Amino acid sequence: MISVEHLTVEFAAKPLFTDVSFVINDRDRVALTGKNGAGKSTLLKIIAAQQRPTAGTVAVPRSISVGYLPQVMNLSSERTVIEETLLAFEHIHEMQEEIEQMKKEMAARTDYESEDYMALVERYTHAEDHFQMMGGLNFQAEVERTLLGLGFERAEFNRPTSELSGGWRMRIELAKLLLRQPDVLLLDEPTNHLDINSIQWLEQYLLQRAGAVVLVSHDRAFINNVTNRTLEISCGRVWDYKVKYDEYVQLRMERREQQLRAYENQQKEIADLKEFIERFRYKPTKAVQVQERIKQLNRIVPIEVDDIDNSALHLKFPPCQRSGDFPLMVEDLRKAYGEKEVIAHVNLTIRRGEKVAFVGRNGEGKSTLVKCILGEIPFEGSLKVGHNVQIGYFAQNQAQLLDPELTVFDTIDRVARGDVRMKIRDILGAFMFGGEASDKKVKVLSGGERSRLAMIKLLLEPVNFLILDEPTNHLDMKSKDVLKEAIAAFDGTVIVVSHDRQFLDGLVERVYSFGGGKVREHIGGIYDWLNKAPLSSPVGDTTPSSSSSKTTEAPSGAVGGAAASWEEQKAAARQRKKLEKAVSEAEEKVAQLEAALHLLEDKMATPEGATDTTLYEKYTRFKQQLAAAEEEWMTASETLAAITS
Repeated sequence: MISVEHLTVEFAAKPLFTDVSFVINDRDRVALTGKNGAGKSTLLKIIAAQQRPTAGTVAVPRSISVGYLPQVMNLSSERTVIEETLLAFEHIHEMQEEIEQMKKEMAARTDYESEDYMALVERYTHAEDHFQMMGGLNFQAEVERTLLGLGFERAEFNRPTSELSGGWRMRIELAKLLLRQPDVLLLDEPTNHLDINSIQWLEQYLLQRAGAVVLVSHDRAFINNVTNRTLEISCGRVWDYKVKYDEYVQLRMERREQQLRAYENQQKEIADLKEFIERFRYKPTKAVQVQERIKQLNRIVPIEVDDIDNSALHLKFPPCQRSGDFPLMVEDLRKAYGEKEVIAHVNLTIRRGEKVAFVGRNGEGKSTLVKCILGEIPFEGSLKVGHNVQIGYFAQNQAQLLDPELTVFDTIDRVARGDVRMKIRDILGAFMFGGEASDKKVKVLSGGERSRLAMIKLLLEPVNFLILDEPTNHLDMKSKDVLKEAIAAFDGTVIVVSHDRQFLDGLVERVYSFGGGKVREHIGGIYDWLNKAPLSSPVGDTTPSSSSSKTTEAPSGAVGGAAASWEEQKAAARQRKKLEKAVSEAEEKVAQLEAALHLLEDKMATPEGATDTTLYEKYTRFKQQLAAAEEEWMTASETLAAITS
């Protein structure tokens, strides 16, 4: 589909990557990886024709559409959520006119056997197929389904976008991009502003409905679930692995070991040659051999070893006074803004040393409860912070409290104590402030860089109760690992508000889900909770029958949700059976249509079929029917998966 050939990019005469070539095929799910500054976002921009390379070409066929979601966008609009999203279809009428024009041209021409005519038929078929895949003119339902999947409530559809945060506006841009259904999707950190449910919905969309996908992401669970191929930018080259991310990590380690062995052998060879040259340089009887060794030395192409920092950096929070046994106790807490009730009947107790997660859709009350704990806002009910509790709090606005006139190094040097001061450069490097970046002043840092610096500062402060609000948003995978290890080794109490499943996995032993004004407690890790929370349900709307889950509305600890009645179980079984039948019938229909299309393609490949316009009309009609059948299968499969999960 897209061919990248001999691509070279230079900044200030310094090459970012050189002579890079690869092909993106239909249905490829590509993870684009590499250290920060390797050129991942630059490569996406070049493929999207947003930036020109120094040399080389990106060949995109005329019939292939490309959609690009950058990491940062300047968004402003006075439209409502639904009005802005519907802009995804502003080209639908243009598509319709183009299809009609091609149809008229096909009917008027008689050069059926010419390459130009066949190219026209191919463009027409692709355009008609794309038009039908987008639902023709019946796209309202698809718009609503996409917005709901990305976390919007129906009540918000008519809300002005000017009232929304930047993160919610980015969701609208992502919705518009998905609704256009381009053949190739280029996504730069698409999960940064999504909650867990929306990330899972996006995963399913990309797996079931997208064409080719190239994405940059630091969400390891997301890229593992979505991708089947990994392109790594390293040492100015692109390495192509036909495997998902976790398998690539293993193969990469093996490749680097091979590089190191080859590098060591080459260094030994170079040393031997140099030793011979120096030893016999001034002996006339060895002049020929010396010259031969010099030529041999000049012919050696240095072996490059992947630039990987394998240094084992382990951070540990400084010692702090021991807190009481119950750092936090909440009873029947309620918080409302006017008539809007955000959370109510919240009951929870967190014991010393526990690590718990707050999860749920944005706007469901996670940050509200955190503000209640910190004493920043009034509330109804009881909330007690235990004896000798010293809270360390990280939120996005923490970055605004840093001294803008200090350098990155000085900011950390002022809070570091003891032996840690000897490792400040290493710590900064682990959080992407290596080299000259540590000498930058805070005032010139981006928002993401300031957030990372605020996180390092918190890691070095003596506290016994950590509250972390989306701590991984601006961290790469290595930085996440360093932070996760530090929190796991922390002997105090931790509340983590996060949508990063890989980060939470193995770190927390209890999950509190927020939804519908309620807070529910789930004993176990993040995947224990996710396995009980259907993808189709809003976070918190599920009430598992397992005894390991309870709602905080019941202070006595009663199990949340009664067992379904016999009649309800029978009704559920009937619905499941009906859906299984619908999936089976849709699969059979898809198989029949695909077989019919193959037969038509064989006929059209013959000299007689090439001039038979009825075959092309039938082929287009069958393609439309196939798209509709695949849509039926996908809808039935999604519904079946939701009720059986």
